[in-house]
Amino acid sequence: MSFDRTAWTSYGSTSLFVLLWSGGAIFAKWGLSHASAFGFLLLRFILALAVLLLICVWRRRWLPAPGTRLTVAATGLLLIGGYSICYLLALDHGITPGVLATLLGAQPILTLAVMERRYSWPRLAGLFLALCGLVMVVYQSIGMARFSAAGMVYALAALLCMTSGAMLQKRVRQTPMDVMPLQYVVSLALCLWFVPFQPIHVEWVTGFVLPLIWMGLVISVGATLLFYRMIQAGNLVNVTSLFYLVPAGTAALDYLILGNRLSALSLGGMGAILLGLMLVLRNPAPQATAA
Repeated sequence: MSFDRTAWTSYGSTSLFVLLWSGGAIFAKWGLSHASAFGFLLLRFILALAVLLLICVWRRRWLPAPGTRLTVAATGLLLIGGYSICYLLALDHGITPGVLATLLGAQPILTLAVMERRYSWPRLAGLFLALCGLVMVVYQSIGMARFSAAGMVYALAALLCMTSGAMLQKRVRQTPMDVMPLQYVVSLALCLWFVPFQPIHVEWVTGFVLPLIWMGLVISVGATLLFYRMIQAGNLVNVTSLFYLVPAGTAALDYLILGNRLSALSLGGMGAILLGLMLVLRNPAPQATAA
């Protein structure tokens, strides 16, 4: 009975994370129609940090353990600040969301190459199948792509920030609430460094406030907390491979909420992603042999 309860808790956390993260693209697109990209990101970080600081007051704990703060801060700079800023700048320089999603789909493969010295062919095949499914889901956006050298540099930087940041976060043994406040402090500082070079404007209307609340609280605090807990508890390749489900989840929500129909190619891509993830999750990482 204990095993079943643990399994259902794990499935519930995973499903909730994918659902919340999938809705992020829809709310972000809504909010960006009433604010500049950096204006939206700056206020999102401020809101998330304000809530985290209130939780710190309640917990009476402000900082990670001594001796770990530099590593925690560097992880936040990469995984939260660097990734978010490079993602925005890639979009701003002409890289479409579909191309960016496909490029970021290489993260589980990079993680597998670095962290698992012995490769399981079913796991590797599953990752590539899920990546092919991702390309099918975002194919239309890829077809409209207009590439630029600067945009590709920022896109690759986003991939490296997310991959290296997730690997560093895997090494953090403290609870997520012990590390997230400091990580958002350094991420906000990094965002403020870019502000003088970026346009900042905001329209304080419902179409901006609601997406800001969703992205600042639900995504930056709630979904990130779930993500960190999954990183701590599970295999990093398995956890990062869940991001393959996000574009498919976004497409499904786009249909359910906004009525935009799914193409047959998108539906086929979703099937390929699910089949690929089944191969990844049902074939555990090979255990290293003892010396």
